[in-house]
Amino acid sequence: MENKNSFAMFQNMSVSKAVIKNVIPAMIAMLMVLIYNLADTFFIGQTHDAYQIAAVSLATPVFLIFMSVGNIFGIGGTSVISRALGEGQQQYAKKVCSFCMWICIIVGILMTFLFLIFINNILKWIGASEYTWDFARNYLMIVSCSGVFVLISSCFSNILRAEGQATKAMTGQIIGNLINIVLDPIMILVLGWNITGAAIATVIGNIFAAMYYIAYFLKGKSSLSIKIKYFTLNKKVCSNVLAIGIPASLGSMLMSVSQMIMNGMMSEYGDMALAGIGVAMKVTMITSMISMGIGQGVQPLLGYCVGAKQWQRYQKIIKFSLCFAFAVGAIMTLLCYIFTNQIIRVFLTEQYAFDYAVHFAKILLTTSTLFGVFYVLINALQATGAAVSSFIVNISRQGIIYIPMLFLLKTSIGITGLVWAQPVADILSFIIVLCLYSIVFQKMTKNDVGEVNFVS
Repeated sequence: MENKNSFAMFQNMSVSKAVIKNVIPAMIAMLMVLIYNLADTFFIGQTHDAYQIAAVSLATPVFLIFMSVGNIFGIGGTSVISRALGEGQQQYAKKVCSFCMWICIIVGILMTFLFLIFINNILKWIGASEYTWDFARNYLMIVSCSGVFVLISSCFSNILRAEGQATKAMTGQIIGNLINIVLDPIMILVLGWNITGAAIATVIGNIFAAMYYIAYFLKGKSSLSIKIKYFTLNKKVCSNVLAIGIPASLGSMLMSVSQMIMNGMMSEYGDMALAGIGVAMKVTMITSMISMGIGQGVQPLLGYCVGAKQWQRYQKIIKFSLCFAFAVGAIMTLLCYIFTNQIIRVFLTEQYAFDYAVHFAKILLTTSTLFGVFYVLINALQATGAAVSSFIVNISRQGIIYIPMLFLLKTSIGITGLVWAQPVADILSFIIVLCLYSIVFQKMTKNDVGEVNFVS
């Protein structure tokens, strides 16, 4: 049976092989998400209209809120399901999976309506100018219509890993992203739909990704289920998912919110500065997304060990993963630094915007070597069910540290200070996650229990 072979990876496979087998598909999936994010900017850049690039920079963090909400149920569900499977509670795992599917549909519909109703208020808040307003508005109105599909895709690209189906989780993301990438040049350049074409391509890609995951469950080969008969809010299904999912996704949500705040502050320096920071952040995304994939790939392995109380195997997995993540982070940061100009030139031809982007990117790259270790430790906290610690870490990097730093450093050193706020937040958050993980792991192994009780 396919799922029995998948569970063998959790139980018996050598640590290095298990980590690599689970991490590589997750890295590839996140790399595809990165390419998907870069594709819109790249093909819109071929129009040689910096205002459209600025509009995408404004709109992207708003749209990413949909993905962040999907991750609430995806990351939270993955943590609960992997620990439940480790304890042998397969029926409970099915209930969690079904809950995640149907709540994504309900919340996705609600979010779409709210975004469409308050679109003008959102544009004012993120700092759209008279030159970027229409572009950003058209993009957001279209992509908001795919809200349900974005939530399902984001959610189940995580949950499939909980039962050892890392390759299928990756496949769904690749399908959606490839469709988007193929349609981008057709709709943006050939048909001349510009930023509207990019939005339509994004919607179609997300629909296909979501349908792939739904079809996977409907085939009946999964040990989990999305059937509505398993849907329940009882037995702490909702609270257990949200206890991990909300803190975990707060990082993504706050990333979107803080980026909107930063864009609003950066817009004071003109649309070229805004286009520059948007592209500079894409450069650091190369390391960030791959590192995030490592963390996501490791989490189900760690969660299963927690549920099964296999502490020796847990320690071997975490040690190997940290070393692997640090090496990948260092190599990717070095490559991005060496080829900063070449990467940015792909997206920007306007000289002022290009100069801003190069300067900003080199600042942001100063701490990206730490990303791999940071994301492994965050996912380790989530795997243990350490909700409070996860909450503290996730509100720190993009919230209670980063946002105040934006205002403080902008006041102190101006436009450069806005950019330095992120590296400062990275360093302080890295120290926090190291301390919290040490405390949680010592407490967990001392008591020989993780926070794994699902049913009162």
